[in-house]
Amino acid sequence: MSFEDAVRPSHPSRYNDEDTSPTTQRELKGWYSYAIAAEVFAVVGVGLFLPVLLEQLPRERGVLFSDRSKPCVDPPGSGDAGKFRARADDADRKAQCIVRFLGSDVTTTSLAMYTTSTAVLFQAITLICFSSFADHGPYRKKLLMIFAYTGAIICSLFVFITSNVFFLAPFLVVISVTCLGSSFSLLNAFLPLLVSNHSSQGASGSSDDPPVYELEGVDRRDSVNSTCRFQPDKLTEDLTRSSKISSKGVGLGYASAVGFQLFSVGVIIAFNKLGLSKGNPTLPMRVILFLVGIWWALFTIPTLLWLRPRPGPPLPTQSQNNNTSAHRNSPILFYLAFSIRSFWNTLKRAFRLRQTLIFLAAWFLLSDAVATISGTAILFARTELHMGTIPLVFLSLTSIGFSMVGAFIWPRVAARFSLSPKTVLIACVVGMEMIPLYGLLGYIPIIKRLGVGGIQKPFEIYPVGIIHGLAMGGISSYARSVYAPLIPEGNEAAFFALYAVTDKGSSAVGPALVGWIVNRTGTIRPAFIFLAVLVILPSPLLWWLNVEKGRDDASRLAGEDGSAAVGGYARVGEYDRED
Repeated sequence: MSFEDAVRPSHPSRYNDEDTSPTTQRELKGWYSYAIAAEVFAVVGVGLFLPVLLEQLPRERGVLFSDRSKPCVDPPGSGDAGKFRARADDADRKAQCIVRFLGSDVTTTSLAMYTTSTAVLFQAITLICFSSFADHGPYRKKLLMIFAYTGAIICSLFVFITSNVFFLAPFLVVISVTCLGSSFSLLNAFLPLLVSNHSSQGASGSSDDPPVYELEGVDRRDSVNSTCRFQPDKLTEDLTRSSKISSKGVGLGYASAVGFQLFSVGVIIAFNKLGLSKGNPTLPMRVILFLVGIWWALFTIPTLLWLRPRPGPPLPTQSQNNNTSAHRNSPILFYLAFSIRSFWNTLKRAFRLRQTLIFLAAWFLLSDAVATISGTAILFARTELHMGTIPLVFLSLTSIGFSMVGAFIWPRVAARFSLSPKTVLIACVVGMEMIPLYGLLGYIPIIKRLGVGGIQKPFEIYPVGIIHGLAMGGISSYARSVYAPLIPEGNEAAFFALYAVTDKGSSAVGPALVGWIVNRTGTIRPAFIFLAVLVILPSPLLWWLNVEKGRDDASRLAGEDGSAAVGGYARVGEYDRED
């Protein structure tokens, strides 16, 4: 430990090996570095190239939906290599292809959709099975590193996946997406700890304020009361600090994604100019994914070196368990049962925390709305506005670029107008609501006759992308910072796993309903009505959310569970119920 760390105040430990040393700038850089590392795969891989690969690779081995005697792609040497058969009688099917996968015939488009749904399911199961370990011992950081480097290696392996072994691609996607989501959940679990141990002299390096837990005459067992008496603005300070850390992480992640996405466009152009992709259209994308994996691994190194493990309580052992159950002699079954039981206990704790439950319900609706709008916008641009691949790439860049801008600007706006994180989150929801409302303008007769307005022209989608990006940057930054103080101390990883499961679990609801609407109407525009309702639904819940009461309830629950916690969110074992 450096001299600078040694002179900083530490909070009293609750158990052996607990690290309560103040958060340092180097530790924060390690936390930021993983956002830079993994967000590139989230945007460039999951958001852009993996869906294309999942459809393109099996297509090269598939047959036409309308005539299964004809291949979707002409074989090399036929004079039309790499071109899709465009038959008049198949125009309504958009040259849909059928491929054999796991003993069943599926369309290539459905294969991509099924893979995405499977990845969401496996991610949820993984979080349930492993999140409880992360709150014990040094496993939070160990699991983060395991998921990070496993995901990076799997991402790089896509360079070897050709159409001949297309059936391996869905399995690699499921593993890599599961690693991405699980690692981000574990990264988020460090946020409350970084804020909790971020003393006024810690990461900033200077302050005239006295150490919170060294006030004369204050019993450390009564840390909530001392915090409330001597620092009534503690929650506001912690929320502001949490929002700044979260926003900076999101902004840096988006910045790295935008830079790499621009680089990937250059790679594709270079491959086309040199003729390297002739007869092998997926090669540039697979090379890009290989480079994404390298990027992911390299920028995880600072996280490995600088982010402290911040160990939790030791894991229970079988010898501590008096049960003589069947899994007693099997460590794997013992800890699997422990994981499931712990997640179930997390659910029960969440139901005891009314404000936490309100937020999770709001987040379920909000994340569903965000995912649905993002997917619908791309579909609308391609099918209704007939935009090509390059314009769609620039639309993606516009949205991601302004998400980065939003992540950096919202904290300044909040500071300038003294807005709470909850207020900023509601403002971002209002901004997101403008998107479907603007699309509905296309139903107004006078605007419809003009042919401009209501997203009737391709150029109109770019201002919509700007609004989406600014709102998305705020939502990504402030959602987890609002949620962090609602978590009982010592349960960060488990509750952020619940946060992630809530996020991913809702991602299939909205798109499925939009698909049903499109199937019934034959056009996407009527779905704007559903989107307008879906986006506004979480607003009342966010309005009713009382973060201060939720923080106190979480402190009380931590005390009832026997946690003598001291930290930024002031959760302890003994809680004074008097005001």
